Amino acid sequence: MDFSLDDEQRAIRDTARAFIRKEVVPLEHELLRRERAGQPGIERSELRELQLKARKFGFWGLATPAEHGGMDLPALMQSLIWTEVGHTLVPFRFGGEADNILFHADSAQQDEYLRPTIEGERVSCFAITEPGAGSDAANIKLSARQDGDDWILNGEKTFITNGNDADFAIVVAVTDKDKGVRGGGTTAFLVDREMGWRSEFIATMGPGGPASLVFDDVRVPSRNILGELGQGFELGMKWIGKGRYIIPSHALGIGERALQMAVDYANTRVTFGKPIGENQAIQWMIADAETELEAARWLVLRAAWTVDQGMDPRHSSSMAKLYGAGMINRLVDRVMQIHGGMGYTRELPIERWYRQVRLLRIYEGTDEMQRLIISRDLLRGYTKIGGHLA
Repeated sequence: MDFSLDDEQRAIRDTARAFIRKEVVPLEHELLRRERAGQPGIERSELRELQLKARKFGFWGLATPAEHGGMDLPALMQSLIWTEVGHTLVPFRFGGEADNILFHADSAQQDEYLRPTIEGERVSCFAITEPGAGSDAANIKLSARQDGDDWILNGEKTFITNGNDADFAIVVAVTDKDKGVRGGGTTAFLVDREMGWRSEFIATMGPGGPASLVFDDVRVPSRNILGELGQGFELGMKWIGKGRYIIPSHALGIGERALQMAVDYANTRVTFGKPIGENQAIQWMIADAETELEAARWLVLRAAWTVDQGMDPRHSSSMAKLYGAGMINRLVDRVMQIHGGMGYTRELPIERWYRQVRLLRIYEGTDEMQRLIISRDLLRGYTKIGGHLA
């Protein structure tokens, strides 16, 4: 086994690292100042400027196929870059991306939705979660009734990321109740905001906030069906599965940055005549944090490697998501404890991370859903203990 990066991987990773440190991290002080003043931490226009700067470095469309102008990077490389992005609390992501299922668009839809999204001219959101259908995505109720060559959408989606900013939504709706959600009874639609849906901001404990999307007799032409009629739930699961190794990849970056802050503080903060890092209680917190961080790293990298090998990544991605999300919550808690009262203030990013990372155990598959998937795979013989080495 070779756990090292090759020259190309290291060069790409280091270039991304340099960009984040030089162009993005310096914005954190102003972001925190604005948030303390009750203002938005960073404007969309500022994030867009950063993306265009990154494009000059060649970073555009990490996962986007080359025929659409992207880098089409392997999953392992994407994971490494998302870890670098996690080093900053600025909500930055490299541009040139689109929802993975948007690549199922036909040629006309690509011109109207896919390419403008890749170029940053349009903003999308993916809408499957409903007030009564979170972890149980098969319980969605938002309906689409055919009326001539159109479909009429009625219902509500909730906790939709980008729902407040999006000018179009990818909406999974029930088109044939008798077939059931898993039996081909749902379809994905591309629905422009101007077609009549509205969004309502949901305040949360973390930065930013998702939205509820309300559809009252929203008329959508049949040409706006994404993929095939009855393919909605299948596309929805592909969308959700994408994030299950990316989310903990990002968490690794947060963990690395936060743990380094703890180490630096432990070496410089003096109480009772000595640095607090000389106290066993502090040493053990640092040791536990480093061990869990490293364990999560290999679960995440194995999940990404599984994708690159063309193997079914669901089991390994669920383990990476489950452990990575729990790890970063425990790690940030330790880092706050080491910083004491200062860590609890809004002068440092720690309390912001504390609120932010709690979401990782909930969205795109709760801890409980990951445990269900992992245990089911073993109990039903879908996988073996020991994975690909079994």
